[in-house]
Amino acid sequence: MKRNGILNSSISSVLSSMGHTDLICIGDCGLPIPDETKRIDLALRFNIPSFLETLDAVTDDMAVESYILAEEIKDQNPEMMESIRTMMNKKFPNAVECFTSHENLKEQTKTCKAVIRTGEITAFSNIILVSACIFATQG
Repeated sequence: MKRNGILNSSISSVLSSMGHTDLICIGDCGLPIPDETKRIDLALRFNIPSFLETLDAVTDDMAVESYILAEEIKDQNPEMMESIRTMMNKKFPNAVECFTSHENLKEQTKTCKAVIRTGEITAFSNIILVSACIFATQG
């Protein structure tokens, strides 16, 4: 039995298969997921699990060189944007924050290794994480 880290076998499997610059998405419960993209559905009830809980757990188990948010989060959900920014700056101070349109973010989910669906119900609570090279980040 695994002692720590991600216990969800689907998430753990995807993270262990990722290489440098591979993508994984964490989304709210309304984010459409393309049929061709692996869906890891954690949504149980509204806000269970929350987007931030899921982001925190996933980013504890991977290295991130950049992340992509929808441009619309700036106006539609600035509190979430600041919470994401605070978490990411603490864990990955050199990670690059990028913005794209929500439509383009949805299109980019087609190239993600997986989309993790949370129970989050706040607008534009979606992120694409770009995997870093773990041995290049070692001090």
